[in-house]
Amino acid sequence: MASVVLSEAEKLYIVHGVQEDLRVDGRGCEDYRCAEVETDVVSNTSGSARVKLVETDILVGIKAEMGTPKLEKPDEGYLEFFVDCSSNSPELEGRGGEELGTDIANTLYRVFSCENSVDLKSLCINPKEHCWVLYVDVLLLECGGNIFDAISIAVKAALFNTRIPKVRVLEDEEGTKEIELSDDPYDCIRLNVDEVPCIVTLSKIGYRHVVDATLQEEACSLASLLISVTSKGAITSVKKVGKGSLDPESIFEMMETGQRVGKSLHVALQKILDEEESLGTSRPKVGFLG
Repeated sequence: MASVVLSEAEKLYIVHGVQEDLRVDGRGCEDYRCAEVETDVVSNTSGSARVKLVETDILVGIKAEMGTPKLEKPDEGYLEFFVDCSSNSPELEGRGGEELGTDIANTLYRVFSCENSVDLKSLCINPKEHCWVLYVDVLLLECGGNIFDAISIAVKAALFNTRIPKVRVLEDEEGTKEIELSDDPYDCIRLNVDEVPCIVTLSKIGYRHVVDATLQEEACSLASLLISVTSKGAITSVKKVGKGSLDPESIFEMMETGQRVGKSLHVALQKILDEEESLGTSRPKVGFLG
């Protein structure tokens, strides 16, 4: 992961500021930076979104394709995640970028392993034979800290934007089944994203923890918790990253903060998505190259 080199004096300045609930950029410990969210930014995808969190820039595209249901879940569709870290950062080139991409993809699989996160049964076309497979491609354009949170926001926004064509299963007299795709581009199904979790990363700095850490703050943190939270405040997964240790009391405090901040994050994101949806085709598009 991209990182910065700080002197001991700079680290001390950041740590002391966090203890007083005053970060270098003026935020409190539980404040997010202003994020830009835009959906439907990539053509020839079923859904897409771009999230820019100051210097962190994420692009997510979702492609719905027909596939065969998994043996253990014959009446459900499924999601596949692929993460490309072809960032401008030299540290994310080659093997370093591949390892980070695999780590992010595994984290997303874990977050979405919760049964209620996405209604996978709605993706089934014909049990045991046909289903929709959602290929979620995540592109890390720029890394400026807190990439897990930004990616989870972008994935939820892209799922909200995803439109899957309606299909009919026709059966002839001989029992042969055929799938008929609707010709109407507006005749589609939408996914319910109410239970899709967002990741809240809490970085331990000194005796306190912060959300939405910058690269400089990440350099001062030895341990972080990645907490996936639903809009109702339910925690679906917890992952500890970093070489440092966390005592049980800190973990409980961080989980409580994650729940509280996560609920606020969902409310703010849903408000943005609903406002953008209400504008329809009249809204101005910036696009990920804007």
